[in-house]
Amino acid sequence: MNKQSIKKLSLFLTGLEQRIAENRDYFKKAVAVFKSGTREFPAKIWIEGDKIKLNFNGTTEILETNWISLRISKYAENYDSVVITYEERGTTIVIEADDKNVKMKTSEAKEPEENIGVHNETYQISNRDYYIKAGQAQELLKEIGILGSNGKVKNDKIRKYNQIDHFVELIDDMIKDLLKENESITVLDCGCGKSYLTFVLNYYIKEVLKKPCYFIGLDYSNTVIEASKRTAENLGYKNMEFKVTDIKNYRASREIHLVICLHACNTATDEAIALAVNNNVKAMVMVPCCQQEILKQYSYPPFQDIIKHGILKARMADVITDGIRALLLEAMGYKVSVVEYISPVETPKNLMIRAIKTQAKDPLALERYRELKKLLGINPTLEKLLYID
Repeated sequence: MNKQSIKKLSLFLTGLEQRIAENRDYFKKAVAVFKSGTREFPAKIWIEGDKIKLNFNGTTEILETNWISLRISKYAENYDSVVITYEERGTTIVIEADDKNVKMKTSEAKEPEENIGVHNETYQISNRDYYIKAGQAQELLKEIGILGSNGKVKNDKIRKYNQIDHFVELIDDMIKDLLKENESITVLDCGCGKSYLTFVLNYYIKEVLKKPCYFIGLDYSNTVIEASKRTAENLGYKNMEFKVTDIKNYRASREIHLVICLHACNTATDEAIALAVNNNVKAMVMVPCCQQEILKQYSYPPFQDIIKHGILKARMADVITDGIRALLLEAMGYKVSVVEYISPVETPKNLMIRAIKTQAKDPLALERYRELKKLLGINPTLEKLLYID
């Protein structure tokens, strides 16, 4: 290739170098195919651990990021043309160079025209515009078991797919507001389990919203943490880490912007709330599970003839527990909303608590909480965990 084309190629490759440096967690690979006549000579660049490697003509070498342009341009001098394909999550860049021209094309992952929707007799995918589109997110949804090998949503996973997408819908505005204030956001998942929703949020923020992000998953079970690590590795999601730990023992080593916690039992939800509040986290999303603590504590004489029925006492305890959490969050300066996450037909554990830090502590809300605490004869764990004074 001539010097003029090599110079232009070098400029484009310098841009790729910067992109790899900035998007290292999302970089997949780059392949350069050099041509001489009808023969092709491929070179492959990938990241292994903390090293960038290049393999060409049977030899593998370790590169610094700012050596990539120099190496590829130098090789190109000896060939008629080269096509370089750079891949990162959600984006592919192709550079084509020969003696006549050097051009670059960028393409984003797109939804196939084929209708992905499926249905069965009992439940069906709605016609609304999905946040996590089945065709576009095939790799992710296959890995977490929502899609079959044919690229269709499995009949027994339709309900799960809708729940996942509705979760994203419910916190979409919160995520976008956080991204307005921060170039990149870090999400902490407390009691992450197999982390399916965390993987979905990772995909949505990076590949749909095109914003940088980082995820941390916590769980006391080594089994589910290892499963989450395998899923992240299979998907190439390098912007994630998973730790075996109790929520109350975790100490953040970086700024956290959003804490999520789904179906953590009893006071584990309180531990997640306290972690968020005590670390001055801007936003949190909680979907509580079983509520035992307040059930064993509360009494309210005017309701005695109602709560003498065990099931009614338990349901009232659930409402009191989440209401107390909301009130304490308001006392700590958060704006709180409690919404229905999924239909109560599917599970009675269907409330979602959303909270966003908007002001300093509210002493009046704290006083109302203390009055209510005294009235009901309760001593909630959440208060003990919070740095109130």
